[in-house]
Amino acid sequence: MRTIVHITSAHPRFDVRIFFKHCKSFECMGFNTHLLVADGKGEEQVGKILIHDVGKPINRVERVLKIPNRMLKKAIELDADIYILHDPELLQIALKLKNLKRKVVFDSHENYSKQILGKQYINKFIRFILSYIFSIYERFVSKRIDAVIAATPSIRDYFLSFGIKSLDINNYPLLSEIDLNASSNWDNKSNEVCYIGGIASSRGIIELVDSLSLTSAEVKLNLCGEFSESSTQLCCQKKTGWNRVNYFGLLSRKELFPLINQSIAGIVTFHPSPNHLDSQPNKMFEYMANGMPIIASNFPLWERIIKENKCGLIVDPLSSLDIAKAIDFLVANREIAKQMGTNGKHAIIEKYNWDVEEKKLINFIEQI
Repeated sequence: MRTIVHITSAHPRFDVRIFFKHCKSFECMGFNTHLLVADGKGEEQVGKILIHDVGKPINRVERVLKIPNRMLKKAIELDADIYILHDPELLQIALKLKNLKRKVVFDSHENYSKQILGKQYINKFIRFILSYIFSIYERFVSKRIDAVIAATPSIRDYFLSFGIKSLDINNYPLLSEIDLNASSNWDNKSNEVCYIGGIASSRGIIELVDSLSLTSAEVKLNLCGEFSESSTQLCCQKKTGWNRVNYFGLLSRKELFPLINQSIAGIVTFHPSPNHLDSQPNKMFEYMANGMPIIASNFPLWERIIKENKCGLIVDPLSSLDIAKAIDFLVANREIAKQMGTNGKHAIIEKYNWDVEEKKLINFIEQI
């Protein structure tokens, strides 16, 4: 039996892409599947997947400088046939694993050089230098390992442009989590919208909270996730619109579904930073999977997906008034909103689902 080890220094052990999609798919295909994490929660076995923990870092510096070496030591002990690395700081151990005559793959969840350019708290000139240095380093390592898995077609094309073997494995929803025969009860839906996922100023939370004070209808926001910046949370809490926010913090996937089902729209109004323009947020497709219309940023890729599938509305993410008008439209036009939700769900069933991506992933790894 072949052994595969997924390694993440930054993601939680039950990350949707890494655990519920990658690991579960390889487990079902008969691989001896291991997951190596750094969260301080200890060893665990879930089904046939073995989770190994090297301990939680005390800060970001330790995560980047020390955790990879701990993971390298454990990875060598596991003596796998193939290693899949899920974080950019793990590139520093990629060539060491490759020297063991094993297969090594980098799963690029983001375009990290673009992500650096979007970090507003870093001096603009320093951002440019760091992005340039990282892009050179990333290409150097990626050319010497076996392949790169890309979370979006644009990331795939970036690596392919440098002659690096790459395939996009998109972060589409799991069909197993969708009740294909269920229809949302729109008669019982409240005047509520929802946002699920990491919460940050760059993801449009300030404009979204502001929009709640500009809607004609009294609309509540079901906000689920964790703030990445305490200053942003404080800023939001001081705004008039915060009185219309139901803040739930981080919820399990099972706890999320009732909130999704009572909301009339899912919000994904990220700012137009370099790393967002070509991204494909998991939340957008999960909203569609649950029969919800989307209110999304007017990026060309997102606009194409939403217009082709007639599953939502496009807004200027920097305009709270634009967001408020979209919310009001869906509140006032329930039948249109319901049809958009139905369209989105059909698109997930037909093409934007993990079953399609799983076949691509397994075939790609088999080739390697």
